[in-house]
Amino acid sequence: ADDSCPEPRMLSPRITRLWPSGLLLALLAMPAAAQAPDMRLPIIIDAESTDYDGNASMLHFRGLKLTQGGISIESDDAHSTGMDFESSTWRLSGNVVFDINEGHIECDSADLTFTNFQLKVATIEGSPATFEFRRPGSDETTYASAKRLHYDVAAGVIEFAGDASITEGGNQIASESLVYNIQERRVNAVSSGDPEDRVKVTFTPPVDAAEADDAATDGADAPE
Repeated sequence: ADDSCPEPRMLSPRITRLWPSGLLLALLAMPAAAQAPDMRLPIIIDAESTDYDGNASMLHFRGLKLTQGGISIESDDAHSTGMDFESSTWRLSGNVVFDINEGHIECDSADLTFTNFQLKVATIEGSPATFEFRRPGSDETTYASAKRLHYDVAAGVIEFAGDASITEGGNQIASESLVYNIQERRVNAVSSGDPEDRVKVTFTPPVDAAEADDAATDGADAPE
């Protein structure tokens, strides 16, 4: 079976009106914070072992942990084109875990591109990859999952692709692809073009709203 994600087809931008604004802001909080880490902080690499393949001009790490300030990245295996971070690419595989401020990501593999000591692009894959975001000052956690995540840091755009879904507090949006523009605070839901593939939005009323409705009904039924 072909597990590749089909080319997405944009749906009407009005899908954003169906999505609770608080949840959207929660989802945007983590990537926005991760977009501008403090480059003055040192990048620390801790590994079980490392070796250099001169023929391929690649560094190989086992049991990698990379940290910079509030960012931590771990993987069983990692290959890099260089250690300077001024211009290098990294391929991570096996139990890949990202902790970025309020965000936690677990996936099978990730490709990272560093330029001028900044992370420019991250492509994350899993079966599925899972994401957890916690908004500062809130006890609620936002959960997301997809087969693939493409994060263009420079453009401030994130795309969840392949059975993408995002859930918070009983509210969920699910589609073949979900695209976030961080700067414009806009979300677009995308389908594959298959008639069976449609955007699904589930909104669960809060418990206090249901209790208020029950109280109003009981009051209306009370005898004069």
